Amino acid sequence: MKHNYLLLLLATLTLSFAACNKDEDITFDPNAKLNFSTDSVLFDTVFTSVGSTVRRFKVFNYNEKAINIDDIKVGGGANSPFSINVNGKQMVQGRNVKINGKDSINILVKVMVNPTTQNQPFIVEDSIMMFFNGKKEKIPLVAYGQNANFLKNATINSNTTWDSKLPYIIYNSLTIPENVTLNIAAGSRIFFHNGSTMNIKGTLTAMGTPKDTILFASDRTERIYEEEPGQWNGLHFYGSSKNSVINHATIKNGIAGITVDSLSSNSNPKLVLANTVVKNMQVVGFLGYHTQLVAYNNLFYNCGQYLVYGIGGGTYDLAQNTFAAYNYNFARRTPAVFLSDFISTSEFASLNATLTNNIIWGSLEDELTVEKKSSAVSAIEVKSNLIKSSQQIYTNNGNLINADPLFINSRQGNFRINDTSPVKNKGIVLLTHPYFSTYLSKDILGKERLFPSELGCYEKN
Repeated sequence: MKHNYLLLLLATLTLSFAACNKDEDITFDPNAKLNFSTDSVLFDTVFTSVGSTVRRFKVFNYNEKAINIDDIKVGGGANSPFSINVNGKQMVQGRNVKINGKDSINILVKVMVNPTTQNQPFIVEDSIMMFFNGKKEKIPLVAYGQNANFLKNATINSNTTWDSKLPYIIYNSLTIPENVTLNIAAGSRIFFHNGSTMNIKGTLTAMGTPKDTILFASDRTERIYEEEPGQWNGLHFYGSSKNSVINHATIKNGIAGITVDSLSSNSNPKLVLANTVVKNMQVVGFLGYHTQLVAYNNLFYNCGQYLVYGIGGGTYDLAQNTFAAYNYNFARRTPAVFLSDFISTSEFASLNATLTNNIIWGSLEDELTVEKKSSAVSAIEVKSNLIKSSQQIYTNNGNLINADPLFINSRQGNFRINDTSPVKNKGIVLLTHPYFSTYLSKDILGKERLFPSELGCYEKN
């Protein structure tokens, strides 16, 4: 009996010793990593009836030895709407949380957001921070304070129509595949999280009205972010895209508002852009590579480098647009509109560009550059525009050179013209233009255009 008791005691001590060794076997190697079941914790459309909800994720330690998390906390502390529960313990901040080798822990994240509060920020953000072995890991937390249609890395696999009942939130990316059409109804709001993109490989038809425009913007709708550039990537039209139309929309606060990288694959324009405001882009409003753009009655302003930048040739029909390039937010050094037949010595093509009844104005000496550097045959027609330029080439064809258009208030984004503007009644008649009845018979606000019209996107009479 005594012998059995000694064996049992020895076995117990051995197991206790082994357990202690495992508890103490912690690696402090700065190269040791933790893995996570998600790269971010997202709360989307769950706030329709209750103000709180919970998400779960796991933290994995695939190392042989344990890792001690010295500090784990919600970045906003006690004032954050987020709180965490680590392995059953509710906390805002915890210390010395150990994950044994080849083991994991569960973290529950709770958020308190009231979707019925009108002044609730549209998006609430924070992060979980973990400090271990001299480094920091960060898991973003994102919650939306209003109900919405939420899409993360989504692909639309069949022809789809979005209505205007709820906003759409795009996280990371939305892709419209080849031969698929996304129709966006008037009044719809499309919001993009930081770094997100809409990839159009099929067809985008966004048809707003003067009273119910369509909005493409960042998901940060608080006043401080309302006009802040660089908050999302932009709309990208790929080589397989075709027959796209954006009419009566606002595209704002991105990096490159619209990117188009090829010519049309059929007899229709690759993209018709009409009656649309493109503003507050960190780099460029429209970026084209050997592509086609027809653009009527649009307003472009407040972009970091270019309002329109088209290189490698292509086809451009720009009529009745206002390109207003000022540098209130940016130290600009590049023209408002830049078109070229050239990319490199091996990449160039014909440039066919017609600019009619536009205002191309800004703070620089030259706001229009049309460059011909290759041997490709190009056709350039610039007629009846107001242009800020030192180049004598634009002084004919009815163009007004260096005559201030007298915008009502450019600093406040009001680019309508006052009663004494030199652009009044200077537009040539466009009755025979193929898109006259569709887009050019009225201005951006839906006002009847009388010829001779005003230059730019606003009709005064």
